[in-house]
Amino acid sequence: MTSEGGKVFPEGPDSHAVVPLERVVISLGGSILVPGDGDGPYLTRLAALLSDLSSGRKIFAVTGGGRISRYYIETGRSLGARERRLDELGIEVTRMNARLLAIALGKLANPEPAKTYTEATRLARRHPIVVMGGTAPGWTTDRVAASLARVLHAERLVNATSVDGVYAEDPKENPFARRFQRLTHQELIDLMGEGHTRAAPAIVFDPVAARVIAQAKIPLLVVHGRDLDALRGAILGETFHGTTVTG
Repeated sequence: MTSEGGKVFPEGPDSHAVVPLERVVISLGGSILVPGDGDGPYLTRLAALLSDLSSGRKIFAVTGGGRISRYYIETGRSLGARERRLDELGIEVTRMNARLLAIALGKLANPEPAKTYTEATRLARRHPIVVMGGTAPGWTTDRVAASLARVLHAERLVNATSVDGVYAEDPKENPFARRFQRLTHQELIDLMGEGHTRAAPAIVFDPVAARVIAQAKIPLLVVHGRDLDALRGAILGETFHGTTVTG
């Protein structure tokens, strides 16, 4: 019997194929991983949740940079650094966050973050949970997560961010902004706009990533990452508090 990417293939007519595990990609915003408020206890609870849910599925966690990344990028920009160099600074921070999550997960995850989709797929053969950070300048970790989900043919992509869904306006600026329970991929694309040209854009989901999952027809579930009940429901594909984006 041979295996590839976590799937098992029979070699003869009497062999029994093992049903492949469900694949879920999570884009974990740095703003919820390490905002500087109870980060250790939160990471412990998050790791326990992911550990529990990994028994029936392969979980791929792509970590963002958050406020620490923005600090380096803004400081570097004030010093005259070019955008590509600023992106490289941000990528290093996302990988530090991935390592921090890996520490919380222990033996369940790869200690060093995957740097390519091929590496992530290979690591999934040995680890129930694969952690990954940024990959290349110009790519947000949302876009990395969306592209990884496409490569894996993932069942869904969960965006764990600092707001509890997709809003018509920034809820931090307008507390009466409308939150959407459901959107189509095209409606999300229209809301997110065309894209960005600067490092560390402050948006709920990357516009390019929105197009990637639309083309691949992968559902997107947007939750507040510190609401672990909502995150559990989204990972399982069950009822949750947040926004569901489908075709």
